Amino acid sequence: MFDVITSWLGTLGGCGVASLMFLENVFPPIPSELVMPFAGYLAANGTLSFVVVVLAGTIGSVAGAYLWFVIGVSLGEQRLRRLIDRHGKWLTLSTADLDRSLLWFRRHDNAAVFFGRMIPGIRTFISIPAGLTGMPLGLFLSYTTIGSLLWCSALTGAGYLLNSHFDRVEGWLNPVTNMLLLALVTVYFWRLLRSSSVS
Repeated sequence: MFDVITSWLGTLGGCGVASLMFLENVFPPIPSELVMPFAGYLAANGTLSFVVVVLAGTIGSVAGAYLWFVIGVSLGEQRLRRLIDRHGKWLTLSTADLDRSLLWFRRHDNAAVFFGRMIPGIRTFISIPAGLTGMPLGLFLSYTTIGSLLWCSALTGAGYLLNSHFDRVEGWLNPVTNMLLLALVTVYFWRLLRSSSVS
């Protein structure tokens, strides 16, 4: 699977990185912790540019976060809760996730948007309370962009370093990647089935 993903990213380049990072913010089972290091690995061997990878990842992340921000602004909390009750299972989104992101935002205020970009689980949904509470768009985009840039740079850097140790990890990289993807798909369908049985 490692070879498949890196081949796909190598073919699509920055557009592929941006698209996957956008989807990662909209559809949580796609992890940035896989996408960006793999793209960083390709940057290290010369297939992609390190700067392009980081910028593309940041653009995709900000675009996905902005989508959730707009949803929060447009729907308001009560309509959003009704929408999540009806259709949230397809995005593995529950009202408990919404409550958790609202609590995080209220506890840390605007800084939650910055730090939330680097925390799995919070990262995807922190934009919703920002939109619900009327956070100024310019401030939201600033915090989101800086947080996303730092996160994408760190993950890309990790993948870049992987290239120099590839001979040590080559033997187990594909199996580990396969197991991780299988676990993510399993968790997704488990949450889907659980939410269906509850409703």
